[in-house]
Amino acid sequence: MDKFTVLRQYFGHTAFRPGQEMLVDAILSGQDALGIMPTGGGKSICYQVPALLLPGMTLVVSPLISLMKDQVAALEAVGIPAAFLNSSQGMEESRQVWSGVRQGTYRLLYVAPERLENQRFAELMAEREIGLIAVDEAHCISQWGQDFRPSYLKIADFVSSLPRRPVMAAFTATATGQVREDIVQRLLLRDPQRVVTGFDRPNLYFDVQRPQKKLAALATLLEQRREKSGIIYCATRAGVERVCLELGSLGFSTARYHAGLEEEERRENQDDFQFDRKQIMVATNAFGMGIDKSNVSFVIHYNMPKNLESYYQEAGRAGRDGEPADCILLYGPGDVATARILIDRGGSSGPDAEGFQRQLDMQRLQAMVDYCKTAECFRSRILDYFGQEHPDRCGNCGNCRGIFSEMDVTVPAQMILSCIRRVKGLLGYYVGAALIVQVLRGSHGHRIKELGLDGLTTYGLMREESQERIRAYLDCLEAKGYIFTDPDYATLRLTSQAGNVLFHGETVAMRSRVERQSASLEKRKREIPAVAGQGLLSALKAERTRLARQEGVPPYIIFSNAVLADMAGRSPRTMEEFLEVSGVGQIKAERYGECFLAVIAEYFNTAGNFTIN
Repeated sequence: MDKFTVLRQYFGHTAFRPGQEMLVDAILSGQDALGIMPTGGGKSICYQVPALLLPGMTLVVSPLISLMKDQVAALEAVGIPAAFLNSSQGMEESRQVWSGVRQGTYRLLYVAPERLENQRFAELMAEREIGLIAVDEAHCISQWGQDFRPSYLKIADFVSSLPRRPVMAAFTATATGQVREDIVQRLLLRDPQRVVTGFDRPNLYFDVQRPQKKLAALATLLEQRREKSGIIYCATRAGVERVCLELGSLGFSTARYHAGLEEEERRENQDDFQFDRKQIMVATNAFGMGIDKSNVSFVIHYNMPKNLESYYQEAGRAGRDGEPADCILLYGPGDVATARILIDRGGSSGPDAEGFQRQLDMQRLQAMVDYCKTAECFRSRILDYFGQEHPDRCGNCGNCRGIFSEMDVTVPAQMILSCIRRVKGLLGYYVGAALIVQVLRGSHGHRIKELGLDGLTTYGLMREESQERIRAYLDCLEAKGYIFTDPDYATLRLTSQAGNVLFHGETVAMRSRVERQSASLEKRKREIPAVAGQGLLSALKAERTRLARQEGVPPYIIFSNAVLADMAGRSPRTMEEFLEVSGVGQIKAERYGECFLAVIAEYFNTAGNFTIN
């Protein structure tokens, strides 16, 4: 059996996606590998295909229980013997897995990195032949990354303890150039085959909205997606509780997920979402890596994440089936303060490590804030961050689709810059944006009077302007480099460029989006050629749901939406034609072929348009 036979027989594909074959070939030839591929780009195929061709067992290091469970369920569904070991298992289930490993039952075994530090486990692995160790979510090994986990640093020690070093392969979807180098060095990869297929997900629509009332804006977005499955991310547990309660009162089908819930409830809620019993998951980032649900049509961030890596990873859980999907961030000034608090609470061990990590975190936070405030293409900002070349405009984001106006804001810019300067002159230190806005609007607040800020010449200069408008001016000035936000104290500071506007006649223009072109999921789906037989597609989805309930697995484990769409388009009438559907392998054809062929035949017979070519 060769790689193409494995790909076709087990995974139902006749060709590899970009980058996959190069990584598979490297691993099969005994070379280490590093694969950087976007979420939904097919990273797992790169080690699952070699796992069936290399001698011995493949050990997969994976960070989350949910990822392991989904991957093993998907492998078992196509007839590949696989298992996982983690803390969610009872003693008997764990004992059975250990026994299966000893007997050589499994081709793939998934474990958390912490498991590698267990002496008993290490002794068991030393007895077995391991052909490949695949490290998923490999960016977790880097302190330069957003999800640093010290347990990943022990992987290299575990590998060195084995009697024979297996091939090593590392995979991730989000890694800057610096993180990629860190992965290679810390895992001790030997001259790895490096494949970076790119970070772009063309089917994802990105947008940032800045509503005055987030809950109302969220409800509107969800009302437009009543029949769709999606995730809403909140920054805090309290936010999850509040949003979930409010949405439930509005009749939305929601579940909640955060680290403060009992493990049993988290598991039940995740299953409700995975099995399509609940349409919307409201969660913190504890609902994280490894969510493999393929039919997520939207991801809405109710709060801004701490960095672009996390945002892109979380947003990337939408549209894994290749269908158009929305990634919308609801941004508010308070999000920045919340992110700073979360960063300060999550310091590393030791003062030196904590200072270093906080500096990195603040740099990443600023990049995230810049993304939220940009008037440029959102996709371009993301790809710039990860170092990928791209066109200036993508045509599929809120800013590319929006209508903008440009106006001269030199006078308000001078007022704001002068106010910041005069407040600093009076107090001897800089203050935050909220206080500057209050001074400019002529606030009668206690702190304004206490500090004597109501005596400044800039006091009340912009009392006719709304807070939102002044905030927009501040964003513009920061984007153009006239001011910056001190990451340690969250205060507004002038740069040397500010003097050009205050004293040397430099003008300032502000570009702002005045109208948002409708880009709802349904509208964009209508812009794409319709899948042949939408009625048939619905019938196939109904059959998938029936089979999933019968077998007790999530529907996408049976077939993804993309497979069903191709099935509806091809309308196979025989088992040979059924095997031509992209994503249908031999095992699934044997298991489900007759059921789906019967649905197709019944659909055309009932419709009266079944024809013989």
